[in-house]
Amino acid sequence: MSSGRFIAIQISSLSMSKKQSERDLYKETLRELQIELVKLQKHIIKNNEKILIIFEGRDAGGKDGTIKRISQYLSPRETRIVALGKPSDRDLSCWYFQRYTPHLPAADELVLFNRSWYNRAGVEYVMGFCSKEQYHEFLETVPNYEQMLVRSGIKLLKYYLDISRDEQKKRLKERELNPLKQWKISPIDNAAQKHWEEYSLARNTMFARTHHMSAPWVVVRADDKQKARINVIKDILFRLHYKDKDEALVLPDADIVFAYAESYLKNGMIAP
Repeated sequence: MSSGRFIAIQISSLSMSKKQSERDLYKETLRELQIELVKLQKHIIKNNEKILIIFEGRDAGGKDGTIKRISQYLSPRETRIVALGKPSDRDLSCWYFQRYTPHLPAADELVLFNRSWYNRAGVEYVMGFCSKEQYHEFLETVPNYEQMLVRSGIKLLKYYLDISRDEQKKRLKERELNPLKQWKISPIDNAAQKHWEEYSLARNTMFARTHHMSAPWVVVRADDKQKARINVIKDILFRLHYKDKDEALVLPDADIVFAYAESYLKNGMIAP
């Protein structure tokens, strides 16, 4: 065997070993955090709390995978995942928030919204599924709606999973090629890259108009799926109170997950 080939094999072996080590660390950390989530749920049930967590973001941003890891070992009786489909004619005739209100958490419940009323600030507006008047009405009224929820006793967390244009392109292509992900493909996917700039502008407007003290936006840099999942869970656990919290474990990476600020649109922390 030539020395060049031997060195190449060694480098490949080291690379594989590093990847395996990273996967093992991810799995170990995820398991520890899922144990913390079970502790959190016990606290929620014992104290009759109501928790609502909203996940928004680009198409292929990683919402499904993140929600799956959060809910994986939680009680299905007290944990609900809400992912509403296309609105019916009746839905379209109702007060906009009426469609979402029945799915809000009752006592003891943790509810995870895989997309939410913020559809109106993103895909509905960009794709022309709502009028400009409806769009501006939404931006005007949603802070008041959320403040009412918080005053009623609901603890509301809002996460936006942010990815780069290249990463989205890569993930959408993977969906086409992976037979196990065919169900994720939709006509909206095809427009995601074409309307990238419009979605960016809509996102920035949404942040500016709907980031408020009662329900601030938390941005997640999600190009690395595993780091995003880990740090979202850490941030949830960090923000919510429960008994016997492992404070060191749940401290999130501030370069991965952070409260929205306008300056992050300019310094590259949020994808352009």
